[in-house]
Amino acid sequence: MNDPTRARVSIVTFGCRVNQYESEMMRRVLLDERMEVVDSNAEVYLLNACTVTALAERKARQAARRIRAMHPEARIVLVGCLADAVERGLAQFAEADLLAGNAWKTHPEELVAAARQGRRGLLPRGPAGSLDAERAGAPADRVRAYLKVQDGCSHACTYCRPTLVRGPSRSKSADAAFAEAAALVAAGVPELVVTGVDLADYGGRDRALPTLLLRLLELRNLRRVRLASLNIDGVSDALLAAFRSDDRLCRHFHLPAQSGDDAILAAMGRPYTAAVYRDVVARVRDALPNATFGTDLIVGFPGESDDALERTCRLIEDVRFSNLHVFRYSPRPGTPAAALAGVVPVEAERRRAERVADAWRPVRERLLDGRRGRVEDVLVEERTGRQHRGYTSDYIRVTFDASTARPVGVEHPVRITRTLPDGLEGVSEDRDDSDGTHPA
Repeated sequence: MNDPTRARVSIVTFGCRVNQYESEMMRRVLLDERMEVVDSNAEVYLLNACTVTALAERKARQAARRIRAMHPEARIVLVGCLADAVERGLAQFAEADLLAGNAWKTHPEELVAAARQGRRGLLPRGPAGSLDAERAGAPADRVRAYLKVQDGCSHACTYCRPTLVRGPSRSKSADAAFAEAAALVAAGVPELVVTGVDLADYGGRDRALPTLLLRLLELRNLRRVRLASLNIDGVSDALLAAFRSDDRLCRHFHLPAQSGDDAILAAMGRPYTAAVYRDVVARVRDALPNATFGTDLIVGFPGESDDALERTCRLIEDVRFSNLHVFRYSPRPGTPAAALAGVVPVEAERRRAERVADAWRPVRERLLDGRRGRVEDVLVEERTGRQHRGYTSDYIRVTFDASTARPVGVEHPVRITRTLPDGLEGVSEDRDDSDGTHPA
């Protein structure tokens, strides 16, 4: 029977992997404080919201309005980057009862208490605490967990609002990161995704990231370590040497390009050219021939011409991305790009996003077609009857059948038989289906 004195709290997450980690961190703190964390019918809703695009903000507003309509007595707390943007006068959010910036995420129990007491408005900005104090618990599915080791950014990309609200780059100590990782693995998590706002800047870039990765591999039951988004200046010889040394380091590199046109990259404040980006990809492929690549692209940035867009499409074809996120440019008040001339109309942005998708589709199809007939190790993340779903080490989704249920959280050999719109399909290659374990 539920204890009526315990708060029922729901955490709704928008945005990046860092936000997802921080929601898991808030969940752990609330559970430690003996609060109930639920999916719906909550007394307090914590909206961990993003401000990177207007669409992200709109999703948070829509969610708040739905909650208000369905649960008029519930308290809504906006927490995170969007709340920090409101505090700085960069955005508005009238849909929440209480607003609290990123610094409050380490104290969600205080936010819940304040909301239950009827407090309203914007909480004062707190100082950024040490990342060593941040620790997330194991996710409910216990297959893949985020390990946040860095926050903030010291770059000045002209379109980026998170840089304004998260502050300069700072890192979690290697000891704290290892202790957190060890606890996650001990809880049964086989895969860690190392993440940060600017992961390439972890520890000041002086071999700190590859050193941390090698230390994480000391955890015997850790099956995979995956890097989240990494700016290309983080691709060092030491990093590639670390990846060559142990195949538990997943050979998928998500390297944000944003554009394939040098003039647009300069206007964005990105510190490289398209040629430099291609050179980094070539270095990775020389060291790790089977590596795959993902990227983020922005279309419709002010001043982008049709020719500039075609150069971006050529970059897609040259690199052969297996994973691609396309964003239509969204002017963010407070950023330098918001004042640039050469605004691209919304309808043109839509067409350009479609053009990029059209350029990428055959690239991905060829990449997936090349996997047919191969045996891939798939880390099982979910199953329904005979059907199992998971990902390869290089982050390709696979659906497969097995005559015996295969354990979630265990790698399993799968022979690929055909492609699907969202990845690959195959059949179990393990002929010993008697005990549900991976063959020796």
